[in-house]
Amino acid sequence: MSGAVSSALPSAGAPLSRVNRAGGARRVLPGFHITLGFSIFYLCLIVLIPLSALVFKTFALSWEQFWVAVTSPRVMASYRLTFGASLIAALVNAVFGLLVAWVLVRYKFPGKRIVDALVDLPFALPTAVAGISLTALLAGNGWIGQLLEPHGIKLAFTPAGIVIALIFIGLPFVVRTVQPVLEDAEKELEEAATSLGATRLQTFTKVIFPSIAPALLTGFAMAFARAIGEYGSVIFIAGNMPMISEITPLIIIGKLEQYDFAGATAVALVMLVISFVLLLVINGLQAWQRRRAGA
Repeated sequence: MSGAVSSALPSAGAPLSRVNRAGGARRVLPGFHITLGFSIFYLCLIVLIPLSALVFKTFALSWEQFWVAVTSPRVMASYRLTFGASLIAALVNAVFGLLVAWVLVRYKFPGKRIVDALVDLPFALPTAVAGISLTALLAGNGWIGQLLEPHGIKLAFTPAGIVIALIFIGLPFVVRTVQPVLEDAEKELEEAATSLGATRLQTFTKVIFPSIAPALLTGFAMAFARAIGEYGSVIFIAGNMPMISEITPLIIIGKLEQYDFAGATAVALVMLVISFVLLLVINGLQAWQRRRAGA
């Protein structure tokens, strides 16, 4: 009798999330196949189908036409400006976003909640409003520009203004990615390192930074990806001078206005491929950092 009962019970090694039923297995949460199918359908509808249309529209061009469209001097200059400015802005945000997150987590000061709320302002502020505001501040007759231009420093309508706009819209991605990790960090490890004679720099580089590095890389990747596709806040402060301050999204818009749909999708496809490769590299670095931390 006891043998029959024991044979009817699930074995000790069987996963608790499954229960034998009529010789099969079922999951604790029902509807897995339905939700998986809906998720795949939604992903295809929102992401894969538009990207596929982008690729297929580019096929209307021959290889020679495609190459001419994506490698013209004006387009190449826009690539260098777009990706270069996005990389600089993301690197700046990685440094100062970490500092802002550190201050918000580790210190108490008057107005802390206001500062914490202001970090999310670029999320809520329309990009066109951000661009107009930055232009009004940095132009020659603006509050900041009129102080800098007499010293030969011109920010508005230059590549430097583009970098500033991209820093503005990308900062929240780094702060909001690093902040929860800093809040969950074990302060006992820092105290142990200090008691063993480690300096503040050693404690940060050997104890704190390895734990927040994956989150910091994630915030960097998100800020970089956001900056590549930014249009609204940049278009007002860039000046849009060909070969100098013209970004790639503006090239695409210009081709669409000229009804050169194939040429616009060709340039967009190049940006998509480059962005995808860069994100793959960054994700690979994140996976390597996690394996290293786990080891």
